[in-house]
Amino acid sequence: MHNTTNTAPYTIKPADIAAEVNGTTSAVGSATAATTGSATTIANSTTVTGTSIAHKGVTTAAVGGSSKVNEKIKDRLFKFVFGNPDNKEWTLSLYNAMNGSTYTDADAVSLNTIENVVYLGMQNDVSFLLYNTMNLYEQQSTFNPNMPMRFLIYAGMLYSKYIQQNEDYHRYSSALQKAPMPKCVCFYNGKGEKDDRLVLKLSDAFKAFSQKGSKEGTGSDGSGGDITTDIEVRVTMVNINYGHNRELLEACKPLKEYSWFIQRIREVQNQKKSLEDSIDVAINEMPDDFVIKPFIILHRAEVKHMCITEYDEERTLAEMKEDGRKEGRAEGREELAELISVLLDQGRIEDAKRLAKDIEFRDSLLAEFGIGTANG
Repeated sequence: MHNTTNTAPYTIKPADIAAEVNGTTSAVGSATAATTGSATTIANSTTVTGTSIAHKGVTTAAVGGSSKVNEKIKDRLFKFVFGNPDNKEWTLSLYNAMNGSTYTDADAVSLNTIENVVYLGMQNDVSFLLYNTMNLYEQQSTFNPNMPMRFLIYAGMLYSKYIQQNEDYHRYSSALQKAPMPKCVCFYNGKGEKDDRLVLKLSDAFKAFSQKGSKEGTGSDGSGGDITTDIEVRVTMVNINYGHNRELLEACKPLKEYSWFIQRIREVQNQKKSLEDSIDVAINEMPDDFVIKPFIILHRAEVKHMCITEYDEERTLAEMKEDGRKEGRAEGREELAELISVLLDQGRIEDAKRLAKDIEFRDSLLAEFGIGTANG
C-alpha cells in the first residue's frame, strides 16, 4: 500500500530558491541558478497550491466579451481540464495512459502546479505528485525544442520546495535520501506535422566544446577530448492531435475528447467561420457521452476565452517571426531573421522588439546565440 501526503498550499519565493541554491547538497537547485544566472530572476512570489485558480482572471474577461489577449498570466485549456483539483480522476487517467499503470485512487494525486511564474513566455501547465513520481506535464500548440530547459527550471523549483516541506528528507545526511522520480511530458497538438513520439534532450542545446590542445573525439578518461555534460533532462513529446497516438488516446478518454474538441474547432474554422463561432459549434456538437462535456458546458465562457487567447498568441508569434524574416532579408542579414526567430521561440518577445532600436543589444544577442559574424 502506498502512502501519499497531500500537503497544504505553499508559496515559493525568490529567497526560498536562493537559500536552496546556497545549500551544499542541492544539485538541482544549483543547476537552476546556473542556468538562469540568478535565483532571483523569478519575479515576486509564486503560489503553489492544490487548489485551482483556473477560474480567476478568466471569467471576467470572457463575460465582458473581450477576445483580446490578456497580458496577465492565464490558464490554458489543457491545464483547465487536466490540472483542476475537481478533475483529479482525469489527471490520474492521463498518468495511467502515459505509464501503462492502473491506479484508481484519484485522491492520491497531489497537484503542485507552479502558479504565477512565467518562463520562456509561458507558465507551468500541470505538475503533481503521485506515489513515487514527480510529474511535469506541458501542452504545446507550437513545437518548441527548448522544452528541456524549461523543465529543468520547473524541476529545480519543485524539488526545492519538496525538500523544504518533507521533514524526513535530511539534506545533510551521510545516507542517500530518496526523492520522487521526475517524469517530463510535453503534449503537442500544433498544426505542424510531428511524429507520434519524440524525445527532446537538454544536452542537444549545449554548445559543442573540446578541451584546448586535445583532438576532438578522443577518450573521456581525463586525457582530453570532447567534454560531456553533467546535467541531462529528457522530455517525452507526444503528439495528441486527433488521429495520432491512437492507443494513448483510447487509454485516456478525457484526452481523446479534448483532442477531438480542438480538432473540431479547427475543422469548423476552416469553413470560414469565426473562431468564436467555431468554438460554439464544437461545444454544441460534442457527443453526449463525452465525460468532459458537462465541465466544458458549465465553463463555456472560460473555455472560449482560453481558446481565443491561445489562438491570438499563436498568430502573433507567427506574424512576428515572418516580420523578422522579411526585415532580415531586406537588410541582407539572414542572421537577424534567425535571431528574431530564436527569441520568439523562447518567448522573449520584448527582446525581439528591442532589437530594432538597440544595435549593441542586438550584437550581444547575436554573440550569445553564436549567430552570424558575432560567432566568429
